[in-house]
Amino acid sequence: MLKLLSIRDVVLIETLDLTFEEGLTVFSGETGAGKSILLDSLGLILGDRATAGLIRKGAQQAQVSAEFDIPPQHPLVSTLIEHGIIAEFTQDPIVIRRIITQDGRSRAFVNDSLVSVQLLKLIGSTLIDIQGQHGQTALAETGKHLELLDTFGDLSALCSQVGVAYRDWQTKMAELLSAQTALKESLEEEEWLRSAVEELERLSPHPEEEAILSAQRQHMLQAEKKIQTIHEALKEIAPEDRRTIAPSTALYNASRTLSRLVNTEEVVPLTTDGALSPFPLQEVLNTLEQAQDLLAEAENILTHMITGAETDPKLLEQTEERLFALRAAARKHNTSTVELPTLLKQLQNRLDLLDTGSAHIEHLKVEASQARLDYCQLADTLSQARKKAAETLEKALIAELKPLKLERTHFVVSFTPLSEKDWGPKGQEYVNFLISTNAGLAPAPLAKVASGGELSRLLLAIKVVVARQSAVPTLIFDEIDAGVGGATASAIGERLYKIARSVQVLAVTHSPQVAARADHHFYISKTMTEKNTETQAQLLSQENRIEELARMLSGKQITAEARTAALSLIEKSQND
Repeated sequence: MLKLLSIRDVVLIETLDLTFEEGLTVFSGETGAGKSILLDSLGLILGDRATAGLIRKGAQQAQVSAEFDIPPQHPLVSTLIEHGIIAEFTQDPIVIRRIITQDGRSRAFVNDSLVSVQLLKLIGSTLIDIQGQHGQTALAETGKHLELLDTFGDLSALCSQVGVAYRDWQTKMAELLSAQTALKESLEEEEWLRSAVEELERLSPHPEEEAILSAQRQHMLQAEKKIQTIHEALKEIAPEDRRTIAPSTALYNASRTLSRLVNTEEVVPLTTDGALSPFPLQEVLNTLEQAQDLLAEAENILTHMITGAETDPKLLEQTEERLFALRAAARKHNTSTVELPTLLKQLQNRLDLLDTGSAHIEHLKVEASQARLDYCQLADTLSQARKKAAETLEKALIAELKPLKLERTHFVVSFTPLSEKDWGPKGQEYVNFLISTNAGLAPAPLAKVASGGELSRLLLAIKVVVARQSAVPTLIFDEIDAGVGGATASAIGERLYKIARSVQVLAVTHSPQVAARADHHFYISKTMTEKNTETQAQLLSQENRIEELARMLSGKQITAEARTAALSLIEKSQND
């Protein structure tokens, strides 16, 4: 239940802290005093749209927070645990806070954990149910009727089973359709499939093969380039063209020519000063011989280098052919060489489907048929439970409608079977609430027959009979007594009080008959100064309640007779 509501800088409210108790709490006050601001503030807690227009003039931001006590079995507990807001249930209150800034943005927190507006709406829907002045419009929407009936019949567990069975059936049907489509496609392209699989099986690709082959090819190409360079160097040392004199031949010829001077009288050159100097012939011959040896050694080394670096031309050719074959296959199938093995597996599976597909489809048909049967059986059980609950609901509502001056109203829960294409997780029937407000007329949809006031009272009667089964601990009624008075207003007050024995009820009212039933009564007022206008809320004492009821009865001029009537209303409500 709602324990505390704190409002800061919302429209006309600067600071307001309200503490709530169990039972029926009413809010009264003159029109325009600001009762709607309280509901707007609660709406922010429930995830309603936030705008900068809600911020009080002169303030930087608006903030609303609320504290709730919930029992351990409340559905909200599992939601909070699932979203990591709490680790386990504790007796600590659930605190929801909403902040609105000047740019119109808002932030929401649950127990100081930042949450999305969508999650806030989900959480809020399990804590408070607000029935505004237009709540009768929602009641006229037939989509709400099935939900109300299931809540009244306490059928949530069975509804959940039907939903699970429906989704299982749909999953099986989707698998069957997928398999049938795949088989059809495979049959249509069987020839291409067999050709593609045969080609890829022959190629037998591996995921990383292109990278390995590419590296090997690059290595071999680099080796070829090295060998070519060494060959060119060898040609300079040992030319292949016989017309070109090799360096080794030139050295040999030079050595042979100089050797003729050995053992002969040498002609020696003159020095720079004209003196004779002996020529070192033997030293030159030795140098030429060393040069021949070194050149021969260089030629030998280069020859060995060629022998060691030579690659098999066939291996390079095979590598390139394999590499180009992989890339061609990848281009053909519009994929990468890495994905070729996966593609082969997929095509093989589709080809296998031609052989095993029919048997697999028959198996899926059996599963889908069984899933449909399971769903139908559960849906039928749910339908029977709904019809039983509908009978009880009809009787309970008729009993509640009489005091609300709707004793001539005939209420019927109508069931319309749905065609199979319209079956869903909520079952196999369409539920509609029908009423007849005059004898002799056939029941018809609420929106076509009931007036706004009748719908409001019908909504109240439904809330009375559904309250015990609802998991929502707090109900809020915004002027549900609008447009009625006297005995009808008194009956509405009695019904609100009755609901409040099961759940917490907050009601905004202009009816003294309703206010007299309250366990707690707040008076909403507005004070105006030259600088600003501010809305305030005061919890009334017994004496002040009499004054407020007297005002509601007689208007601004409160008479002794009005005070007596107010006291009588309170005493009567306490004695009923």
